[in-house]
Amino acid sequence: MHCCCCCLNTLLGEREIKVLDFAYSAMSPAGKVSGFYREGNEWFCKTTLPSDITVNVDGVKFHLHMFPLISKCGKIANIVKESKQTRDRTFVISLEEFPGGADAFLIAAKFCYQLRVEYTPRNIVTVYCAANYLDMTDDYGEVNLLFAADNYFHKNVLRNWKDCVLALQSCEAIKPSAEELQIVNKCLHSISVMVCTDPSLFGWPMLMYGSLQSPGGSILWNGINTGARIQSSESNWWFEDISYLSVALFKRLIQTMEARRIRPEILVGAIIYYSKKYLPGLGRWQGGQSGKTRTLASLSMTPAAIDERNLLETVEKLLPEKKSKSFCRFLLGLLRVAFILGASPTCLDSLERRIGMQLELATLDSLLMPSYADSDALYNTDCVERIINHFISSEQRATSFSPSSLNLEVSPSSGPLKKVAKLVDGYIAEVASDMNLKPEQIRSLAQSLPESSRSFHDGIYRALDIFLKAHPWLSDKEKEQLCTIIDFQKLSVDACAHASHNQRLPLRIVLQVLFFEQMQLRRALAGSYAFDDGSHAPADQPTGTDDLATRVVRRDGWVTVVRENQVLKVDLDSMRSRVGELEEKFNRMKQKVKRVTRSHSSLASQRFFGGRIGCNPLPRSSNARAGIVESTAPSPRASVEQEQSSRHSRHSKGLSSHG
Repeated sequence: MHCCCCCLNTLLGEREIKVLDFAYSAMSPAGKVSGFYREGNEWFCKTTLPSDITVNVDGVKFHLHMFPLISKCGKIANIVKESKQTRDRTFVISLEEFPGGADAFLIAAKFCYQLRVEYTPRNIVTVYCAANYLDMTDDYGEVNLLFAADNYFHKNVLRNWKDCVLALQSCEAIKPSAEELQIVNKCLHSISVMVCTDPSLFGWPMLMYGSLQSPGGSILWNGINTGARIQSSESNWWFEDISYLSVALFKRLIQTMEARRIRPEILVGAIIYYSKKYLPGLGRWQGGQSGKTRTLASLSMTPAAIDERNLLETVEKLLPEKKSKSFCRFLLGLLRVAFILGASPTCLDSLERRIGMQLELATLDSLLMPSYADSDALYNTDCVERIINHFISSEQRATSFSPSSLNLEVSPSSGPLKKVAKLVDGYIAEVASDMNLKPEQIRSLAQSLPESSRSFHDGIYRALDIFLKAHPWLSDKEKEQLCTIIDFQKLSVDACAHASHNQRLPLRIVLQVLFFEQMQLRRALAGSYAFDDGSHAPADQPTGTDDLATRVVRRDGWVTVVRENQVLKVDLDSMRSRVGELEEKFNRMKQKVKRVTRSHSSLASQRFFGGRIGCNPLPRSSNARAGIVESTAPSPRASVEQEQSSRHSRHSKGLSSHG
């Protein structure tokens, strides 16, 4: 009190001091302030003494008394000292950018009038900042508001999980003042420490599964630990609480936890939880917030106002470099939402790069990315192609340190490469039914992977067949160009059999398939003979047989295979001769058609000149009519198909006769 009197003597004259002392003594007990009441935007003291100072805070007026204020607030005392206002009328001051607004100043005014002030985790930060703004320090009394707020903050708030999270959330409204006093950093540090520590050691109460329990899993009854255990919340017990923070505070909290070496998988879980809560559609695509629980802290908080695009770009920067199936699925869902929200090109490219580095872990359903642009296509194939290119680049970098890096087929990355090839073939088969998909897009997707990525081309053939079925208007030239993506030597026996009967393929492609099918059967036949010659060799000596022949021999027995191959060889020879005969017959038919056409034109000219001179036209020749009838003979392709069906029938008969 002595310190307060010294300050007052320097600010006011002797006459003013006597008046204030008299007024202050008059307030006790009869004139003492018992509280405050509000009328519109004005606050008044419950006292019989008239107000001699008016403080304006954010448009709200407080009609107060000078002595209680200048005895506790250094800022108001300095304003009064430097002011040139006369003392005959009410003193008016305005406090600009007051932290916490009128509510925080009301608490400070109550403290000046020695009224009861209640500190809570929600208001302690604003009270702390308001006391600092008003300069309510030790210079204006040993019992000052700044000391009381600081004491409550450090002894109560920072040691309690719920209170610390609530206090951190309240910092958003007065962030500059809270940053100046290091309140935000202290809360972030305290939360990160408590996350690293077993929560059951502190007895923080949480409301989970409808029962009051500690985060360690012990059921609480009237705040007493009963020792009974229910399902443990494990390491994600704090996800729900921090999900109520703003994007900026959440980002700083994750960065603080990273600095404390918290495990990346735990941080990824918190980031995924936060993203699912606020990004549209992401929770539905990822399966929602399964097992979602509410804590006492979250029940006391309201969700933050989130800018979805800013959140997505922030989350992308926070995510660590991690590989797992669930994480890859989350990245694909995040990329889908990024296209919806119109994220920046940098964010999109970064997400595509992250997905490409672990594309072998992706699933087909998550890779089907709808097209949100003005394109008529249903799926965003360009995005998938960019992801594949990122995968190829990452694999090349990974194999650059391997001695066998020049050969991707035997390199350590050949496993992921073959998985991605199977995934891409399935993806092309899914999008091929889109009528707006262009052949160039199919070819570009199929050729984005190296040749060594596919041991068999059955998958790409199936995708191409679906595309041709959905696009029947394509010309034979376009079909032939599209068929160049298939290596027919890598088709299995079943795929070759299907392709040889596929009417959607051009005739030239069918003949090419038949040629490679014959070569494949010849290799199988040669392999079976080699197996027959080496059947008496020791088991540990290689026989030099072909891989395909070896598989067939081991499956059905070599005797049966030899017989079947002999029959097939005879059928193929006959079919080859038959195709030659059909070509000769087709050439003869063309010549006959030409002759008939010439004779028809000559008859027409005779009728014309005969009519001019009065002669009757000659009747049509029966040979010409027969030539025309013969011109309607079956085409070579139909004859080939008939020959193939007859070949299979003869093959079955041959098998029965040999049996």
